[in-house]
Amino acid sequence: MSLLFRLTTVTILLLTGMQTSFVSAQAANDAAKKPQKAEADWTQWRGPNRDGKIKADWPDSLKPEVLKKTWTTPLGPSYSGPLVIGDYVYVTETRDSKYEVVQALNRKDGKVAWTSQWEGAMRVPFFAAANGSWIRSTPTYEDGKLYVAGMRDVVVCLDAKQGDILWKVDFPKKIGSAVPSFGFVCSPLVDGDFVYVQAGGALTKLNKKTGDIVWQGMKDGGGMNGGAFSSPVIAEIAGKRQGVVLTRNNLCGVDLGSGEALWKMPIKAFRGMNILTPTIFGDNVFTSTYGGTTQLINVASSGGAKEMTASEKWNVASQGYMTSPVIIDGHAYIHLKNQRFACFDLEAGVEKWRSKTFGKYSSLVAAGDKILALDQRGELLLIKANTEEFELLDRRKVGDDSWAHIAVSGKDVVVRDLKEVSLFKWNK
Repeated sequence: MSLLFRLTTVTILLLTGMQTSFVSAQAANDAAKKPQKAEADWTQWRGPNRDGKIKADWPDSLKPEVLKKTWTTPLGPSYSGPLVIGDYVYVTETRDSKYEVVQALNRKDGKVAWTSQWEGAMRVPFFAAANGSWIRSTPTYEDGKLYVAGMRDVVVCLDAKQGDILWKVDFPKKIGSAVPSFGFVCSPLVDGDFVYVQAGGALTKLNKKTGDIVWQGMKDGGGMNGGAFSSPVIAEIAGKRQGVVLTRNNLCGVDLGSGEALWKMPIKAFRGMNILTPTIFGDNVFTSTYGGTTQLINVASSGGAKEMTASEKWNVASQGYMTSPVIIDGHAYIHLKNQRFACFDLEAGVEKWRSKTFGKYSSLVAAGDKILALDQRGELLLIKANTEEFELLDRRKVGDDSWAHIAVSGKDVVVRDLKEVSLFKWNK
């Protein structure tokens, strides 16, 4: 081997190493510029896996010395649940009955890091005035971006580090759909390169980079109240990965590529107000409706992934309302329309117990055999997942008018009510 060849080889290796080091450093620098998503981050509606469940070991007490309030930041009204990602807490509000606002708050002290807004507020009809005329949908975070749904049937994509608006889809302007009377309620679901929402009168698939509409399916028919309320999920059921969505009238499995129904089951609800997020249990879907019943729907494949059927496995005369359940060891824990908590054995189709009455609504987060429940009165409950009886471990007042979903990340518990957001920290 010649000396010239050896020197050339060494030079190439050195230059390659320098280039690799530069690329690695550049990648690290780029990563440092955006919020870092950790396993414990609360990134979307109902948490990291969209099922209200996280990994944690909570104490048996909610006393101030155990769960300590660390900061509170005043805000305008909103029903959107907060997100907790890295060093930030993301919140929404409706301001001056005119603007919809997204803010990034420093997780350490609650101070505002950035604010972004657009015109888009609306008034709901008089018969729904008690439910408020402010933003409802919980945003979703994915890969340095926030996907936010505004009341007037718009989806806005924001840069999560700076708050810049990257794109906006206004469905009434883009496709001529009606503005839903109750506003945009569904929380966006991000999967791969796409965003799924119930908007524009249908389940809609958007390109997450551009906001372009890929397809619309499962049209909800609009009507006086317009717009579906439930948020979709994605799961593998009966051997097929699919979207599962509760429209105003039907529970559906949806082909993610085409938007066509794989299976469909009518679900009765008062004025089509199917609100709960479909909850998956094996090859079954659990739901409970206001004006309907509590049901477990079985999905089966009858010869191929495209030949799927749905049938009712069991039905119990209990009515849900707005609370999506958590499933622990084959049992669904839920808060019902009658303001009582209940436990259902999913295999047997039996209601195991009901509690005394609490608030009108509770958002639920489960870790191990414990459940945190925040009701709309601002009372936080710590419940033991006991299949034989309702077991309340502790309770504490932490806010007022708290319809927004509670967020839990690591040792932090974030509570949003109509006037403020507060961060509490487990002291253990």
